[in-house]
Amino acid sequence: MTDDNKEIILLNNLAPAAGSVRTNTRKGRGTAAGKGRTAGRGHKGQKSRSGYKSNPTFEGGQMPIHRRLPKRGFSNYGFRNIYQVVNLKRLVEVFGSGGDVTLEKLLENGLVKKASVPVKLLGDGEISVALNIHVHAASQSAIEKVKAAGGEVHLIC
Repeated sequence: MTDDNKEIILLNNLAPAAGSVRTNTRKGRGTAAGKGRTAGRGHKGQKSRSGYKSNPTFEGGQMPIHRRLPKRGFSNYGFRNIYQVVNLKRLVEVFGSGGDVTLEKLLENGLVKKASVPVKLLGDGEISVALNIHVHAASQSAIEKVKAAGGEVHLIC
């Protein structure tokens, strides 16, 4: 095919490739249509009726597996402590000049997202600036690194 015979494809004349689209089967339109009478649903039973909805957990009236199996073990899920984590290296990036680090300042600088969720300080990174940090919890390594740099960690109850 030469360049002169190429058809320009525009958005207003797009069409699927020939033979790629089949017409939908019209069920229940008589026996001559191929899917008439029972319309591919078989004979009788719950699945042949209109309004049938499948439930993936339903086992036909049998006791479901989630009720047959025993409940085992202990889960602390409902009683766990959830903290917003702040690492030392992020504190050094934001508060490199030293001073006090409070929850309000952490919130202003985007280190924590919510004032209502407790904050925990972790010891990832190095610190060389004396900072007075006020947080709800801190790891032992973070406390040691802050004290070695001449700062202090104050735990909020």
